[in-house]
Amino acid sequence: MADRPPAPATSSEVRQADWEGADLSGQTHEAVAFVGVDLTDATNRGATFTGCTFADCRFSGSTHADAAFLSCTFTRCRFFDARFTACKLIGSRFEDCTFELFVCEGGDWSFVSLRGADLRRTAFRDVRMREVELIGARCDGATLRDLDLSGAALGSVRLTGADLRGSDLSALDPRDATLMGAIIDPLQAMTIAEGLGLEVRPVEQP
Repeated sequence: MADRPPAPATSSEVRQADWEGADLSGQTHEAVAFVGVDLTDATNRGATFTGCTFADCRFSGSTHADAAFLSCTFTRCRFFDARFTACKLIGSRFEDCTFELFVCEGGDWSFVSLRGADLRRTAFRDVRMREVELIGARCDGATLRDLDLSGAALGSVRLTGADLRGSDLSALDPRDATLMGAIIDPLQAMTIAEGLGLEVRPVEQP
């Protein structure tokens, strides 16, 4: 995976705003720097943020549906108990964020960087995550079901006890991941075996 571009340049700023419980539905923001904004319990259906940066923002308890955060950067943001449904975050980047009880269902997170992220108490289901960057991410015990992880960067990822059933693991090198206790399906077992250099053959009949 190529190096990620620097954070997008912004042309305006929203600082220390109190948007707790606000309805952001339908809003459009481009190249805005959000600094210390409180989005706790905010609702968002269909809003679009393009090339924005979020620093020290609180998304706890917020809900986002059919929204877009395109090529955005999130730094030191808190996503406790936040929920994203059918959202697009293509090309966005997360740095030093917290994700306890975070839930994502559907949507497109392709080319997103979650390098080193702590995703141990999260659930991602049925999400397109092509070429996502999860290098060094801690996903122990996470629910990562039915994900398109084709082309993903998964070096040194920790997946102990994670539920991976239905996800594309073709980009996973099992020699460079922690997989003890992970839950997988039979097709994934074959993929991992082949990744270890084993040759899987059917049992020969006598």
